[in-house]
Amino acid sequence: MPNRKSWPIRSTLIAALITAPGLALSAEDPGIKEPAQAVTEESVSPHTLTGNVGLFSQYIFRGLTQTNEDPAVQGGMDYAHSSGVYVGFWGSNISFLRENFTSATGVVGGQYSGGGSLELDLYGGYKGKFGESDFTYDVGGLYYFYPGDVTSGCVIGNQTCPDADTFEVYGALGWKWVSFKYSHSVGDTFGFPDADNTYYLDLSAAVPIAETGLTLGLHLGRQEYDGEIPGTTVEYDDFLSYTDYRVSLAYDLSKATDVLKGTEVGVMYTDTSGANACGYGRFDETGVAGGAPCVGVFPKNIADSHVTVWLKRTF
Repeated sequence: MPNRKSWPIRSTLIAALITAPGLALSAEDPGIKEPAQAVTEESVSPHTLTGNVGLFSQYIFRGLTQTNEDPAVQGGMDYAHSSGVYVGFWGSNISFLRENFTSATGVVGGQYSGGGSLELDLYGGYKGKFGESDFTYDVGGLYYFYPGDVTSGCVIGNQTCPDADTFEVYGALGWKWVSFKYSHSVGDTFGFPDADNTYYLDLSAAVPIAETGLTLGLHLGRQEYDGEIPGTTVEYDDFLSYTDYRVSLAYDLSKATDVLKGTEVGVMYTDTSGANACGYGRFDETGVAGGAPCVGVFPKNIADSHVTVWLKRTF
């Protein structure tokens, strides 16, 4: 909500209305039964439980492919209370943690030697709106969990590589179809030690196009890393900070048939700027960090421009 994430898109359903029938007796003569009269009482449940599952041509998180351009299956569940409290979880397959030690002969390993194929996000928070206006707010926390075993002997600077688990707190403000979100990392960040205070800025819009069932998505994000490689003066900002962009178009298939209610298809284009090859490049791409030359570590440049398509169902 990781928006991620600033991606992938999560939806909510409308709570069911429950009708309770009743019988009425004549107040004037309790000994005579009058014809039954239906008394309709509508109550809206304060609890909402929704789920989603989707097939994506790849998993893009903050402008970076997490699956080396391979397909991803994603899904999650969300619980929301009418008070504004919510919790949920979301998951996707990934590959980048097993493919970030690469040479000219191909992939030779990664930061994870076992596991490293799953991302599971656990989140919760509180959201609402300001009075009767169209302005909204959302505050909460999100834990990115990457189960697996860190490769023995892996070091970053003078420290043993940590796992990639990351915790972020966030706050967001919105108006109708526009939102601005700030996410702040607490502790090690996506496998980099001493990178707490790293943050991400997310400006997004989801604009419905009249009554067509189409929604235009626009996004601008900025990932800013803080801290230094342990035991060095090389700042993470030198090779990990970047800006990302996204343009998407989604179509609600229920506009075509009620059988496909809750189903959407979509396509999006993503790209980045300022993404250093040392942090995100292919193994034969070069960059500079801390004034010294360095090379990429991935089979492909994960920050390149990408086109992604998806099919998603909300229930």
